[in-house]
Amino acid sequence: MPQPSAAGMAERVGRATVRGLDELGFAAVLLAQSLYWLAAGRRQRQPVRIAAVFTQAREIGIDALPILTILTFTIGVMLAIQGIYSLKAFGAESRVTTGIALSVVREFSSLITGILVAGRSGSALAARLGTMKINQEIDALTVMGINPVRYLVAPPLVAMVVMVPALTMWAHIVSLFAAGLYASTQLELSFDAYLTQIFEVLRLADLAHGLAKATIFSVLITIIGVVNGAMVTGGAEGVGRMTTRSVVHAISAIVITDMIFAFAVAR
Repeated sequence: MPQPSAAGMAERVGRATVRGLDELGFAAVLLAQSLYWLAAGRRQRQPVRIAAVFTQAREIGIDALPILTILTFTIGVMLAIQGIYSLKAFGAESRVTTGIALSVVREFSSLITGILVAGRSGSALAARLGTMKINQEIDALTVMGINPVRYLVAPPLVAMVVMVPALTMWAHIVSLFAAGLYASTQLELSFDAYLTQIFEVLRLADLAHGLAKATIFSVLITIIGVVNGAMVTGGAEGVGRMTTRSVVHAISAIVITDMIFAFAVAR
């Protein structure tokens, strides 16, 4: 079997780089056009449909509440268990509330919410747009004089930006409540005292940190889902492939952005 030459490898790397830059440019154009239609759509008598925004908000936010509640409740208990276990070696288990509060509000709630929404709503967005492209429905919208970005991209973008931070706030409440239930039973600490310690530890900057990341995650999930849906080729198999790709890319982008954000703020 012939070994790949250095020139062939360089060519493949170059082609992959060009494709990646092309996708980034396409994503930037989609975001810019979405913001344009949100700002100028009404003036051009093509406003972003409020009904579509509410429909997307229900699918992204309300329908995700049951699974998000289960996940964040479990994570809250897990953080309390691991925190008490780790601090018990130093006789400092009473300080577990500090670690729980900061971990939940600054990191875990926004991260888990972003990953859940990426796997649930981001993939659905990519699959829907991919199916519409295969069926030439997007071309039909253009022929009818309807801008596809205004009609298909702007509503989920607005819904994501509103609902992901709102879901993150709900995740804060559920995780802290669950952690408090476990910690209060293990440390012989009243729940009121636990809440008092939580409020003493947390600052407005901590809350803003988590919500800012959630907002960034919402934009990434939407744009990545749209880009992958718009790139579908090859029928149903292509839809499935790009839907999976959108989830992988969105989760990767969320984790990398979370690391960069934490590093930049901690400096």
